[in-house]
Amino acid sequence: MTTDAGAASQTTARWADLPQLPVLEPEYQVDPHRFYRQAREQGPLAFGLVGPAALSYDAVRTVLRDRRFGSTKALNLEVSGITSGPLWDQAVRSILSLDGEEHHRLRRLVSKAFTPTSAARLRATMAEVINELIEPFSVVGRCDIVADIARPYPIPIVCELLGAPRRDWRLFSAWTDDIFKIFGPNVVSDEPDIVRATGELRGYVAEMVARRRETLTDDLISNLIRAEEDGDRLTHDELLMLVSAVLTAGTDTTRNQLAAAVQVFCEHPDQWALLSARPELAPQAVEEVMRHTPIILGAPRIAAEDVDLAGVTIPAGTLVMAITASANRDPAVYPDPDRFDITREHLDPMLTFGGGIHYCLGVHLAKAELAVALTVLAKRMPKIRRTGPAPWKPLFGVSGPITLPVEFEPGH
Repeated sequence: MTTDAGAASQTTARWADLPQLPVLEPEYQVDPHRFYRQAREQGPLAFGLVGPAALSYDAVRTVLRDRRFGSTKALNLEVSGITSGPLWDQAVRSILSLDGEEHHRLRRLVSKAFTPTSAARLRATMAEVINELIEPFSVVGRCDIVADIARPYPIPIVCELLGAPRRDWRLFSAWTDDIFKIFGPNVVSDEPDIVRATGELRGYVAEMVARRRETLTDDLISNLIRAEEDGDRLTHDELLMLVSAVLTAGTDTTRNQLAAAVQVFCEHPDQWALLSARPELAPQAVEEVMRHTPIILGAPRIAAEDVDLAGVTIPAGTLVMAITASANRDPAVYPDPDRFDITREHLDPMLTFGGGIHYCLGVHLAKAELAVALTVLAKRMPKIRRTGPAPWKPLFGVSGPITLPVEFEPGH
């Protein structure tokens, strides 16, 4: 506990000794893993943009799982000066921001709707969608993976998941684009678009919920309506919030991770050929892609009380970054961690999906989407190669390639 000035100064001194991550430097944006590796060689912690950052596998896992570290709620809004109003209320009531019993209750009620079985039921839809997207380009043997394949891929699947007509996928895509601006750098100026899109989506979903209450089916909304434990059910507002969270969290991440996966395979053509020859490796390939080249580098947490982390006292109220991208390349856990190898056996789970009470609810759906897409792409886009620059978005929040022009052997 840091209860006096002497202890506080000692903590400050220890923090001053931590290696600094040059988060704002161009070199960091190009290759953050180099800086994680250099800092990790000095110890399990570093100092990030505004506070300590956990780098080692053990330290990151501790921050993610220890309930003394809580969610940051609407930190990005607070930093931008938004601390009230409809956008603030929407953010702090999201399942992503809740902790304690309220969060536990929601997880308990909805977990049965997000099972491996429910994700597996969508595999035929996933294969149909990705094949439809590839078809126009298979003859010419070139496309932009981001614009032509990854960007449109998840929305029809989410429509199928929710029980929405696939013809409405453009509506969902537009709403997602606007709602996801809540995590962007221009949230103040984007607030009207975010609030409008959220309202339109909630109105659409409210009509779907009303229809499902009359006739339940086998989609996610029906399963959320059915969710009950000891007489407890989701409220109407909780239903709308969860469906909105599924749409936003499950769309942009899948788009960007699929594009990042194809990019890293372009850099390792032997692994692409191996996946094409052995499609049963797809689940391992997804694990390796998300370990080696994740599009989310870490998760922020707030210390709810004084916590000793890797020998350093973290005072209550301190923002701590759990750098999952660094943990995923900790040589103490992953031998030769910078090597990309889809046959790698993951004895310890990669931490890209988080951990503890905020472990990603949609993990099974995301893994299935990526596995199906990569299996089909590897088969139908042999000898793939990048034909131009593939710059990434800034490494804050959700990143990933902005564009990824490729050529491949046509006719498959």
